[in-house]
Amino acid sequence: MSDTIAWAKPEDVGMSRERLARIGDVITADIEKGLVPGAVTVVARRGRIVHFKAYGRRDPARDEPMERDAIFRIYSMTKPLVSVALMMLVEEGRLLLSDPLSAFVPEFAEAKVRVEREGGFDLVPPARPITIHDLLRHSSGLTYEWMDDGPVQTAYAEAEAGRRSRSNAEQAALLATLPLLAHPGTEWNYSRSTDLLGRVIEVVTGLSLGVALRSRLFEPLGMMETGFVVPPNYQARIAQPFPTDPETGEAQHLLDISAEVAMENGGGGLASTTSDYARFLHMLVSGGQLDGVRFLSPRTLAYMTADHLGPEIRIMPDILPEGYGFGLGFAVRRQDGISSFPGSAGDFYWEGLGGTSFWVDPREELYGLIMVQAPGRREHYRRMMRQLVYAAIMD
Repeated sequence: MSDTIAWAKPEDVGMSRERLARIGDVITADIEKGLVPGAVTVVARRGRIVHFKAYGRRDPARDEPMERDAIFRIYSMTKPLVSVALMMLVEEGRLLLSDPLSAFVPEFAEAKVRVEREGGFDLVPPARPITIHDLLRHSSGLTYEWMDDGPVQTAYAEAEAGRRSRSNAEQAALLATLPLLAHPGTEWNYSRSTDLLGRVIEVVTGLSLGVALRSRLFEPLGMMETGFVVPPNYQARIAQPFPTDPETGEAQHLLDISAEVAMENGGGGLASTTSDYARFLHMLVSGGQLDGVRFLSPRTLAYMTADHLGPEIRIMPDILPEGYGFGLGFAVRRQDGISSFPGSAGDFYWEGLGGTSFWVDPREELYGLIMVQAPGRREHYRRMMRQLVYAAIMD
């Protein structure tokens, strides 16, 4: 497996050109139906890119074609980047996964768990402190305000836990005042845990999250167009969604990435290009290095992409698809079967609210990426891309 990105004919890496072309057929048909404005897709195998295409329009309000250098809001695909940056600090011995969160955000020393009882509820101390490990695998007891309408999620919503006018430090202090949904280490709840990892990176490095990511990860990786704000001279390249969802009619308002805000959100604030994010994926499938630069050891990366939930941690609610657990920043496939879409044991993936998604399959030396701004289609395209790509593998 080469750690340098190259191009190849599909047949040179055991894939079918005709079958890969079905990706374009499906997306183009959806564009013609008015389901999505445009998209960019990439597939690579055995260290070489075999498919990199743009389709449709970048902005439905303009008659301009989608280009491969379009800039996308990647939302929760920020999480794997922040998780890798955090693990780089772990490799340097600057913190331990077993360290309590309160060592970096002291306000969490007073965290409380909401426990329901007949006729009311109690706020009790957690059975053990939240650790950095909990944040990475979403077993911290935190939540997202949009996950449910329960009392804890309602408290998040009323406190405006994701308000971008707060700094990362201010948000972390606020989250510490809100009740935990469960005792740390007992449940997998998709949450603002990675927001807090961003704050931990700031405390450990003494840098803002944006500067830390840029200097330690993005620039060495060659991800020169990834960041929390898009400079004015690049803003014409931002991909835009339809103003309303074509299937539900609901308004679609995506993150404003044109102006700086106080919060550099580690859980979902980045914008990136297809080429930039593909460089990150190429580093992952190459065992933690790219172009001769080592970011993580192969053993650390294998540890991150192993299941860290096991049978003891309940998955609540059921966001993870059948057959998947969760590692340190990624959903991880536990076995070849079970899931309703193809893959290999050990493959790992994540997606973003705006429609972007990726997966990496180490066994097949493969990664796939779709960049699109269509929130309502993200699950469909994540699964469709998998089906089409695995159907194109010929050996």
